[in-house]
Amino acid sequence: MITLHHLEFSQSFRILWLLEELGAEYELKLYNRDPETALAPAEYKALSPLGTAPVITDGELVLAESNAIIDYILDQYPDSPLRPKVGETDRARHLFWFHASQGSLMAVGGIEMIMRVLESRSPWPISKLLGAVFGKARESFTGPRTAALLAKLEQDLEEAPWFGGNQVTAADITMSYPMESLRDRGQLNERDFPNAIAWFERVEALPSYIAARKIDDRPSVAFAI
Repeated sequence: MITLHHLEFSQSFRILWLLEELGAEYELKLYNRDPETALAPAEYKALSPLGTAPVITDGELVLAESNAIIDYILDQYPDSPLRPKVGETDRARHLFWFHASQGSLMAVGGIEMIMRVLESRSPWPISKLLGAVFGKARESFTGPRTAALLAKLEQDLEEAPWFGGNQVTAADITMSYPMESLRDRGQLNERDFPNAIAWFERVEALPSYIAARKIDDRPSVAFAI
């Protein structure tokens, strides 16, 4: 049986939601962060060389990385509509957002997080210098990349209600984390991105999402690792 090793304030909520959506049997082991460093405890880091969430175990298997875990679990449910089959209308759309979540949105968000942390924790005048350098990086790279992704997701969600098309797929599950991060940072709002906000409303009304939140009972934190 799959065991989800669930670190508080982490990306592993997505795996919890996936398991609930599948109606899967699984075990859940909870871990708390160190109250001083906010890092994962040594017990958790020992599970995986990366020491990051999420992690699952299945017998002798130990597997990290969100999308790898999602694919592994869905391999055990070949008839699930959460992963459109080859030849189905929405497969390409599903694949794009399934991979854009980690390869584009999370990547750009991670760069932004590092820049914010370095800038906020550096003493003056280093912080001022970093602010100027990072401002150029935002202007030339992270800003335009994020804007293009937001424009595309808003357009796609106007054409169909889910990232996976006309029904929920694993693309919606993996997109939930970067979407929440964007909303928390104020980059998604009802005025400019009504379709994205409507997507949140649909997600938060899903029985599987509600059930996962009740089990988790802890809010997520943007781009925590």
